[in-house]
Amino acid sequence: MIRFEKVTKQYQNGEHAVNNVDLNIKDGEFFVFIGPSGCGKTTTLKMINRLIPLTTGTIYIDEKRISDYNIHELRWNIGYVLQQIALFPHMTIEENIAIVPELKKWDKDKIHQRITELLDSVGLDAESYRNRKPAELSGGEQQRVGVVRALAADPEIILMDEPFSALDPISRQKLQQDMIVLQRKIKKTIVFVTHDMQEAMMLGDRICIMKDGEVVQCDTPNEILKNPANEFVQNFLESGNVNKHVLSSKFIVRDMIDQGYFDAQKVDGEADFAETVAVEVLLQQLSSQTVVSVERDGKAVGLITQQHIIQFLANQLAREGERV
Repeated sequence: MIRFEKVTKQYQNGEHAVNNVDLNIKDGEFFVFIGPSGCGKTTTLKMINRLIPLTTGTIYIDEKRISDYNIHELRWNIGYVLQQIALFPHMTIEENIAIVPELKKWDKDKIHQRITELLDSVGLDAESYRNRKPAELSGGEQQRVGVVRALAADPEIILMDEPFSALDPISRQKLQQDMIVLQRKIKKTIVFVTHDMQEAMMLGDRICIMKDGEVVQCDTPNEILKNPANEFVQNFLESGNVNKHVLSSKFIVRDMIDQGYFDAQKVDGEADFAETVAVEVLLQQLSSQTVVSVERDGKAVGLITQQHIIQFLANQLAREGERV
């Protein structure tokens, strides 16, 4: 879907914001860029929709150079969610969401139906919210509208630049959970920038860790936990309170299912977590809710509760103690 080929961004003073990056982001993947301030993660994101021009190299979308796309066509087909939500204050929520569909000349009934569907999908009752102004909404509600606006014209790609970092911890955690559920439904290609390692571990199918404009490691959350590429990655994990130890990095959801630590029952819709997700990510989620649904081989197979994960981890500790 998105391919970076030796992409560099160099400023006039000679400084490299991004240096010789090669990446492939897959269709339907939740791909996370993370790294310290100034590492190039936001610059890399903004080059995808040409908000920042690259210096050398090429970015392809569906094997077509981004420079070959009409700039308006490119941006209309890429949703964009910012930390600063940037809703138009004088417009209603419905008018804010309708901007790109109207530019693409959708008919009014289709726009109305799309707005209803999307607002309901993020837990905002459409009839209660469509005629309100942004100032009447909380920060978390405004950010939900920002996500909906990015999805309004049904783009295949969504760019999200630290979208939850300005929110209070409770609102942020709720939106993270909502994004997991929403992505299961919409299956868009999402490119997400964050400085929060726990957020990256929770959301990302793959995580790209950057330093000084270069990719240090790009892999699944579980693989990064098990095999950090170097001391920088290990320190970054530890600084985000994501530690490599017996209770997390060695195990994934599949291990819990194999050992019977779940309730096998019918799950409506798609599951919250795939079998390849690290148990540490599941533990983070179950610290704030009592139950999650899980899938195996692409099918929802049942539920894992707080009690299940406590019993599973206690069992692993006991086994580890026997080996000492």
